[in-house]
Amino acid sequence: MGLMDVLLIVIPSSLLWAAPLIFTALGGNFSERAGVVNIGLEGLMLMGAFSSIVFNLTFADSLGAWTPWVALLCAMVVGAVFSLLHAVASITFRADQTVSGVAINLLAAGLAMFLVKLIYDKGQTATIQYSFKKVDIPVLKDIPIIGDLFFQNTYWTSYLAIIVAILSWFVMFKTPFGLRLRAVGEHPMAADTMGINVTKMRYIGVILSGALGGIGGGVFAQSITNDFTHSTISGQGFMALAALIFGKWNPLGAMGAALFFGFAQSLSIVGSSLPFLENIPNVYLLIAPYVLTIIALTGFIGRADAPKASGVPYIKGSR
Repeated sequence: MGLMDVLLIVIPSSLLWAAPLIFTALGGNFSERAGVVNIGLEGLMLMGAFSSIVFNLTFADSLGAWTPWVALLCAMVVGAVFSLLHAVASITFRADQTVSGVAINLLAAGLAMFLVKLIYDKGQTATIQYSFKKVDIPVLKDIPIIGDLFFQNTYWTSYLAIIVAILSWFVMFKTPFGLRLRAVGEHPMAADTMGINVTKMRYIGVILSGALGGIGGGVFAQSITNDFTHSTISGQGFMALAALIFGKWNPLGAMGAALFFGFAQSLSIVGSSLPFLENIPNVYLLIAPYVLTIIALTGFIGRADAPKASGVPYIKGSR
C-alpha cells in the first residue's frame, strides 16, 4: 500500500469524524465568547443525536432522501431549546456555570435513554434508512490528486462544517454583532455602559451553542452510527470543548483542532487497515484520540487565555 492509498483512506475518514467536532466546537465558541462557560456540549450533542435519529425514523417514508437534512434542522432546534436551560440557570439565576453544564450532560443522558425506552420499548433505536452518504463533489473531484484526496468518497456535511467555521470567524471578528458578543465576554460592564444588552447577548451566545451542538450530534448520529444508543455520543462533546481551547477560542483555530482530533479518531477506526499500524493492538488505537487530546492540550497550545469574563455572572452596576 503506497502513500497515496493511505491518504485516500485517512483523509476522507478524518473529515467525516471531524465534522461533528467542528460544529460543536463552534457552538462552544459563541457561548464562551459571550462569557458563559459551556461544558454541557456533550449533552447538547446527545440531544441532537437523539432527536435527529427519532425524527429520521418517524418521517423517512414521507421525506425520502431529504430526511437526514430535515432531521438536522430538528436537531438544531432541539439543541437550541435544550441550551435554554443552561442559559436560564447561568445567566438569569447566576448559578455556577460549571455545575449547570454538568447538570445538562447528566439530564440529556438520562432523558434521551428514558425517551428511547418509552418510544421503542428497548435500549436503542432501529437503524435509519436514510443517512448521509458518501459523495463525489462535482467538478472539484476532477482536480488532479487534490480531487482524489479531498473531493471523492467524502460527505457534504464535512464541507458544510468548514464553511460554517469560516462564516463564524467572519461574524465574530468582522461584524458589529461579533464585536458586541466579544465585548460582553471580555468586559460586560463596559459593554453595558455603551448600551449593549449583556443579558440578551449572552442568551444569544448560549442558544447558538445549543443549535450548533445539536447539529454536531445530528451529523454524528446520521453519518457514523446511524442509530441511537447510550454510547452514541461518548466523549465527543468534551473533545469539541478541547478543540475550542486548543484553538484558543477562535473559530478557525477550533476548526483546525477539530480536524486534528478527527484524524486521531479516524485512526482508531481505519488504523488496522494501514500497513504501519496493523500490528498495534486495537485497544491502543481506541484510546489514541483521548491521549492525543491530553497531549495537545498540555504540551502544544502554549498560553491560552479564555475571554476575561468567561464564567463570571454579570450583575448590573457591579464592578
